Amino acid sequence: MSAKPVDFVAAIRTIPDYPKPGIMFRDITTLLASPETFRAAVDAMVAPYKDEGVALVAGIEARGFILGGALSHQLSAGFVPIRKKGKLPHETIRVAYSLEYGVDEMEMHRDAVAPGTRVLLTDDLIATGGTAEGAVKLLRELGAEIVGACFVIDLPELGGRKRLEDLGVSVKTLVAFEGH
Repeated sequence: MSAKPVDFVAAIRTIPDYPKPGIMFRDITTLLASPETFRAAVDAMVAPYKDEGVALVAGIEARGFILGGALSHQLSAGFVPIRKKGKLPHETIRVAYSLEYGVDEMEMHRDAVAPGTRVLLTDDLIATGGTAEGAVKLLRELGAEIVGACFVIDLPELGGRKRLEDLGVSVKTLVAFEGH
């Protein structure tokens, strides 16, 4: 008997007008709270990369840390955090990136990735792609070979997937939501 397919869309809570009016915030904490759904999401996200020689998973702060830790475990890979400016204790490299509603900076430890290392990038959601593009730039600055980028959610109208694909990065997501 095969397992019943998981409805990831139903597992994600939508919060209207957060963080500002007109935004439909897609909250994965409800998905994470269900052991069965969280496990199914991790299994689905890992599946395309099981035989790709992923050595490190890079997770974008903060929900990318949760997913990245689980993906790293399943892939028997290491984990690298990509954090907001000023949060890492050792020597870092930094990149500025654009958000849907502003500009910010993020960092990685300078010694986090050796040249040629096969890295999978992850976060909870791809929207405009500014954060993910910044992460790709950091990883490539250190010489990483980016195997792909995986997210739970895609907001296709905002163009983030295309932005990463234009950089030559393959993108996989579990679900897509229309709108913002």
